Amino acid sequence: MDIVKNSKIDWLGKKWIFIGVSAFLVLTSVLSFLFAGGLNLGVDFTGGTLVYVKFKDAPDIERIRRALTGAGLSAEEVTRFDEPSMNQVQIRMARLESALEEDLSGRSQSVRDALDKEFDAGSGSSELIDLNNVSSSRLSSWLQERDPEKKREELTITSFAQHYDGQAQTIVGYRNERSGLFSDFSELDPVGVPESILQVIKEDSYLGNFTILSVESVGPKVGQELRERAQSAILFSLLGMLIYIAFRFRPIYGLAAIIALFHDVFLTLGFFSLTGKEISLTVIAALLTLVGYSINDTIVVFDRVRENLKLMRRKDLRTIINASINQTLNRTIMTSGMTFLAVFALYLLGGEALSGFSFALVVGIVVGTYSSVAIASPIVLWWQNYSDSRKAGV
Repeated sequence: MDIVKNSKIDWLGKKWIFIGVSAFLVLTSVLSFLFAGGLNLGVDFTGGTLVYVKFKDAPDIERIRRALTGAGLSAEEVTRFDEPSMNQVQIRMARLESALEEDLSGRSQSVRDALDKEFDAGSGSSELIDLNNVSSSRLSSWLQERDPEKKREELTITSFAQHYDGQAQTIVGYRNERSGLFSDFSELDPVGVPESILQVIKEDSYLGNFTILSVESVGPKVGQELRERAQSAILFSLLGMLIYIAFRFRPIYGLAAIIALFHDVFLTLGFFSLTGKEISLTVIAALLTLVGYSINDTIVVFDRVRENLKLMRRKDLRTIINASINQTLNRTIMTSGMTFLAVFALYLLGGEALSGFSFALVVGIVVGTYSSVAIASPIVLWWQNYSDSRKAGV
C-alpha cells in the first residue's frame, strides 16, 4: 500500500535543518545531564531497597516521608506507583553501604513499624493482629492458640496444625489475590472459611490502613556489576554492527550508522533525564531493542542506495540518496508507524512496571526513524564530497 505516491522530497536539501534540530536536542540533553541531576539510575544499578506499599485511602506522601524520617530511615524517594486509584507508593531506601545491609525482612519490618506508628497507632491492643499485614504462618499460629473450631481434642498435633495452616493460607491468599488488603470485615464473607473462624477474626483483629506488597533489594557490588554489564552490552552491540555494516557496504556506511545509533541512544537517555524517569534493567533491554530497530531502518536505506548506485550511474550521490529515501518512505511509514502505535499503547496501558521500557521505545522509534534520514545519510554524502575534493586537490 502506497501512503505517499511518487515522493520527490529533497531530504538532503534540508540537512541543515535536521542537524540544527539534533544539535539543539543533544545540547538540551547535555545540559540536563549536567544541571538537572543526570540520569535517575534505578536500584538495579545503584544498590538499595525498594518497598512497595498499598494504602486504603489516597496516601499522603509528605506524611509518609515524615514518618520514615522520624524513625531514622533514609528514604531517598517516596513516590506514587501505578494508577492513582490503586493507592500504591514506592519507597526507595538509601543505597546500601555493604552487603551485610541486604536484610529484606529487617528493612521491611523497619518500614512497617514506622508506618504503623504513624497510620495505625491506637488501632488495637498488642493482643490484636493486623489482618492486612499478617503472614499466613503467623495467622495460623494465632488461630491455633484460639482454636475457634474446637479441633484440639479430636485431631493429632500435626493434623491440628495443618488444619489451621490451610485456613490461614485461604484467608491470606484471598487477601493477596483481590487487592492486597481488606477495607472492611464484610469482605471476608466470600472467603469460604468456617463462621467460627470469621467471628474470632472480627473480634480479635483489626484492618490496618496499609500493607507492604513487596520488597526488592540489590547490594552495591551487584549494582556496580549490573551497571558495567549494561554499558558493555550497548557498546559491544554497536561495535558488532559497525563491523558488519562496514563489511557489508563500505566503512563510511558503518561509521555513519553507528554515529546515528549513538545519536539515538543519547537522545533517548536525554529524554529520560529531562523527565526524571528511572533507568532500570528493562530500560537497558529497550535501548538494545532500539539499537536493533534503528540499525535495521538505516540498512534498508543504505541497501537501496547500493542498488541505485548501479542503476543510476549517471546521477550524483545526493540525487541517489534522495531517491533511495523516497523509494523506502512507504516502507518506513508502515513499519515505524505500526510499531509506534503498538509501543505507545503499551506505554498508555501497560502500567508502571512497563512504563520505562515502553517510554524508551516510544522515544527511540521516533528518534531512530528520524536519524536514518537526518543523520546517517548526510554523513555519507559529506564524506563522499570530502573524498572527492581531496582527490581533486591532488
